[in-house]
Amino acid sequence: MAGDDGSSNAVPGGGGSNQEEVQIEIAGSSKPAASLAHEAPPQSGPVKHWQWWLMVVLNMFFLIAGQTSATLLGRFYYNEGGNSKWMSTFVQTAGFPVLFVAQFLFRPKSPSTQAINSSPEASIIKITLIYIALGLIIAADDLMYSYGLLYLPVSTYSLICASQLAFNAVFSYFLNAQKFTPLIFNSVLLLTFSASLLGVDEDSQSTSDTSQGNHVLGFVLTLGASATYSLILSLMQVTFEKVIKRETFSVVLNMQIYTAFVATLASLVGLFASGEWKTLEGEMHVFSSGKVSYVMTLLWTAISWQIASVGVVGLIFVVSSLFSNVISTLALPIIPVFAVIFFHDKMDGIKIIAMLIAIWGFVSYGYQLYVDDKKSRKTSSSVEENS
Repeated sequence: MAGDDGSSNAVPGGGGSNQEEVQIEIAGSSKPAASLAHEAPPQSGPVKHWQWWLMVVLNMFFLIAGQTSATLLGRFYYNEGGNSKWMSTFVQTAGFPVLFVAQFLFRPKSPSTQAINSSPEASIIKITLIYIALGLIIAADDLMYSYGLLYLPVSTYSLICASQLAFNAVFSYFLNAQKFTPLIFNSVLLLTFSASLLGVDEDSQSTSDTSQGNHVLGFVLTLGASATYSLILSLMQVTFEKVIKRETFSVVLNMQIYTAFVATLASLVGLFASGEWKTLEGEMHVFSSGKVSYVMTLLWTAISWQIASVGVVGLIFVVSSLFSNVISTLALPIIPVFAVIFFHDKMDGIKIIAMLIAIWGFVSYGYQLYVDDKKSRKTSSSVEENS
């Protein structure tokens, strides 16, 4: 399932040392355009503004589409008779082999690019330990999300996840030097209030087959998962900036592939250690929509999560961890609408108010992005005129 949030340390890109870097700042990022030229050879020059935006939009699409479909498929798995929390955790990262296709298609065209971007500090042992640590944290985070999705309606679950932006803002402040503005603070406050409103609303979250104790557990675990997810994003950003110190598309894929590999192994250990593997055959037989549907549900859930993860890591790489989380939060108000359509979740007054508050919080942060982008482009124009 990381850029620089307001940080002043720009990471060397693929351009040569004599190239003039054009600063294109957006969403609090200070990344030079040249550093965004994924696998481009040094002589290709800085990435154009429209190419940067194309990468942002493409990663946004991956994240929103993947997250929405994966969450709905996860709820479908439980609704149709699935009950294995470890299997639900396993499929959130098990689809990582499909990323080898992307790694092959977008492999570096020039070996010299890797040599230029290599950092002596980024030793194999250090990066391996980081991947293992992040993978284990991701596995724990996925397990908490699995419990939350089991014990809560998907609409409630999705809206509680909006709190992840508030957590990410805190982690970004301490780990990534994120600067707080009144608009960002307002966004954090509103999204936190939105999640809290759902947490104290017992009537809107109680279901006929879920006890009040399980409901509380689902709320706490989903909130904890949101905090852990935000921590993961900030740690990825720190890894990109302080350890790897090179930014190519292959680096993004490596981060996703190796951390997902570790998380998948951890999930497999949990699946067998818990004994849930013994129930999988019975699960397939009792799955309401049939055996084929059972397999396809797990398969497409795994693929959807990988698509979403590429979008997440891609946005961290191109912009920042906080911006990646903002886009993830943008998808959350969309999911309850589909949940009402497909799963007949009850969309009562409390949920509608919570959703509107969450949207308000997102718009508040989105306006801050607009202000930052306008200011940075004006600064860039002044620099070009004076040069």
